[in-house]
Order: sequence, then C-alpha cells, then structure tokens
Amino acid sequence: MKVGWQTKTLGELAEVFADGDWVESKDQSTEGVRLIQTGNVGEGFFKDRGDKARYISEATFKRLRCTEIFEGDCLISRLPDPVGRCCLLPDTGERMITAVDCTIVRFDSKQIIPVFFNYYSQSTDYLDAVDAETSGTTRNRISRANLGKIAVPVPPLPEQQRIVGILDAAFEGIATAKANAEQNLQNARALFESHLQSVFTQRGEGWIEKPLGELCERITKGSSPKWQGISYVDTPGILFVTSENVGEYQLLMDSPKYVEEKFNSKDKKSILKNGDVLTNIVGASIGRTAVFNLDDVANINQAVCLIRCEPSLLNNYYLAYLLNSPVFKQVLHSNEVNSARANLSLGFFSQLTVPLPSLAEQRAVVAKLDVFREETQRLESLYQRKLAALDELKKSLLHQAFSGAL
Repeated sequence: MKVGWQTKTLGELAEVFADGDWVESKDQSTEGVRLIQTGNVGEGFFKDRGDKARYISEATFKRLRCTEIFEGDCLISRLPDPVGRCCLLPDTGERMITAVDCTIVRFDSKQIIPVFFNYYSQSTDYLDAVDAETSGTTRNRISRANLGKIAVPVPPLPEQQRIVGILDAAFEGIATAKANAEQNLQNARALFESHLQSVFTQRGEGWIEKPLGELCERITKGSSPKWQGISYVDTPGILFVTSENVGEYQLLMDSPKYVEEKFNSKDKKSILKNGDVLTNIVGASIGRTAVFNLDDVANINQAVCLIRCEPSLLNNYYLAYLLNSPVFKQVLHSNEVNSARANLSLGFFSQLTVPLPSLAEQRAVVAKLDVFREETQRLESLYQRKLAALDELKKSLLHQAFSGAL
C-alpha cells in the first residue's frame, strides 16, 4: 500500500452503520414511504425498478420506528448475487427506508468520500474479502458484524478525490465503449434474424405448404425417468437430452446427463438418431431448435419433441432454421397451452403447416443461411471478446487504484 495511506474497517468509517427495517408483507402499501430492497442494489449503481416499487404508510413508518435513508447513503446487500454489492442512493424525490437484508452506511465525510468506497466495492479485493466472511447453508450471506470488519484502504481525502476523478473519466469511456459493443452485438443478431425472417416470408416461385406430419417419419417425445422408475447414472449409460441441452441451432452438452440403459427398452420410440430435429415444447425455451448431430446412444425427456424428417421430402437443417425463425417462433408461442406450464402438443406439430420449396432449394437455403450465420457468429465472438476485455480493464483499473499504483 502507498505511503501515507491507512487501512480502516468499514465500521470505523461510518457515522451510521445499521440494518434496514423488518417490514412484513402485511405492512406494505401502494404509496407512502418507499421500501428499498436488495433487488434495487446493483454493483456500484442504484437499480430503480420503479414498476416494482413497494411502500409503507406514514402510520406504519412511525409505528415500526423505521430508519429513514437519504441521498448519498450507501446501501450494502448482505445477500447474493454477489454478497456485499453496494450502491449510493440517488435523489429519487421520495422518502425511503430499506429492508433488513441491506446495511445502511452513512460515511464520516472527514475520513472517506462515499464515491471512493463505491468504486472500491466493485473491486475484486473487496469482493474477495466479503466472500471470505460469508456463510450459510441454503444461500450465502454476510452478517452486519462481519461486514463491519471488512478492511478498506483510506488515502488522504485529496488523494481519494484524485482517484475518483480518474475513475470517473475512465469508467465513462468504458461505459461508452461497452454500449457501442453491445449495440453492435445486437445489430449483428438482428441482421441475421431479419434475413432469416425474409427467407420464410418472401418465398420464391413453386413453394407449397404442407402439414409437418406428412413430411416426417416420426414426431414424438420422451418421458420422465422418474415416471419409468429409472435413475440417473454416471457414464456408461444412455445420454439423456433435456430442454436444457437444446439451444438455438446447437446442442448444449457442457453438462451431459445419463440414465440407466433400460430406459431405451421402456421408451423405444424416442431413441435418437444422428440428424433428428429436436425442439423444446415446454416452458420458457419453447421453440428452441437444434439438430442432434451425435452418434451417441441417446434418448429425450418429455419436454423435447423429436422430429425425424422424411429425407426425400424435408431437409432437417432447413426445418431447424424454419422453427428458429422469428415468424415461426411467433406461431409456436401463440399456440402454447398455458396450464401449470406453457407447452405444445405433438398433435400441434403434426398439423403445423410449413412452407416448402423443392429439396434442392431447401439445401440451397441451408447453404446460404449457414454462411450468413457463420459470419454472424464471427461478429458476435468479436464483440463478446471486446466486452470481456473492457470488463478486465475495469478490474485492472480498480486494482491499480486501490493498491496505490494509479
């Protein structure tokens, strides 16, 4: 640490270091004094979330003897994610209190500038120190007592102001660069989606429409191992594909699951073959579609629909592009059955009308879209690397700032 700097605990730097208030749901109302919760605490910034704002009445505020919080107060979440994240309160134009899982820190202005600590709270040094003090069985949390023990580097006030000025300028530039990269990333994806949409809405001559059931050898789904009295196992076993493994255009097999081999004896109809089209038919990922391109012995659960194309009529990759297209995703979502959980039936897929050029043109469409998607993926990878590099730059600047090297 730089000569002339001190190290103090967070508790030593605060004029007020207190828990928020315990407010039960029955005490909440739609107006009055606003209740700020851990969900409002971002990593260094306040998340307003005005549409989800909660309040208590003035009478409840007095009855519970709540601690009012003010512009410039620091709120620290003692719950994930991550534990210890903090923000400074802006001027919202409302009276406010905070919930019990937030710690209120009102800094001693003679010792530390609040914005200086706000930057420090985003550093790995601080987050690692907080992590070392967390505990919990169901989820990690830090007690207020342990939070108060967290060490904070404290340079002289003029030095703090100098560091804040440097970080303000640097982070503004990084934020602009990140916004540009994120916009470019969105633009690349939107351009591909637009091209994909046009393929299936601006059809060429000779295209016809047919029910999917007339173009396939099989449309089926799997079942739950639990319902079959079958257990998950480590390898060797049957590769078991669930909706988590079916991404857009690709299988997501970083964490594969396996079931006992007897599953294939009980559920033969859904044994997979290389080239089968898989689409999710339950939950938030409905319509996400990929081609099963593995030679593993595999099966699926009840949330995945297997579509085995008749190869002389329907190209499997053409169908995958079709089901992943915006126009057909809309068709799928508009036909969801909303019971306990949104789902699509096998009967729906059998009757689903699909636009169909000749088999040769299907292959040509796939070839063109493959090239377009490959370029889109290249651009996405480029912009994602830029975003990762900007995050690393932030970490580096914060480390330099609080080790006295800036």
